[in-house]
Amino acid sequence: MMRRRGSGFGRRQQGEGRGHGPGRGRRRRGGLYLLDPILLSSLHRGAAHGYSLLEELEAFGFDELDPSVVYRILRQMELDGWVTSNWDKDETQGPPRRVYILSQLGEEVLGDWVEELKKVNERITRLLKNSELNSQKGGSSNA
Repeated sequence: MMRRRGSGFGRRQQGEGRGHGPGRGRRRRGGLYLLDPILLSSLHRGAAHGYSLLEELEAFGFDELDPSVVYRILRQMELDGWVTSNWDKDETQGPPRRVYILSQLGEEVLGDWVEELKKVNERITRLLKNSELNSQKGGSSNA
């Protein structure tokens, strides 16, 4: 059972109401839809500040991502109750930094993402296997 508000996993289409599920109503292209599960997964391992989360995203190939995008997503996750944040005044020599912590609802949403991503992975694997079989046969099914 999905533990999120909203009416579905995917992104909303233009003109639809704002959802609050893993997609939170935004359509992202170029793999950006993976930002939510990557951030949730990173926070599942422990509290983190925005800069360290940006570094985590770089490991997934998001090395040219504008930091403001990540901070907006984190702010929305906090509004949705997926994360909480506190100001860390002790662990920094500069100005205080906001530290993000995964909430119980965030844990549940991450679990939903994991299940959905497993299904998508199975579909992609079938598609690639089917494509390989078709290319081995030397034919294509152009209509």
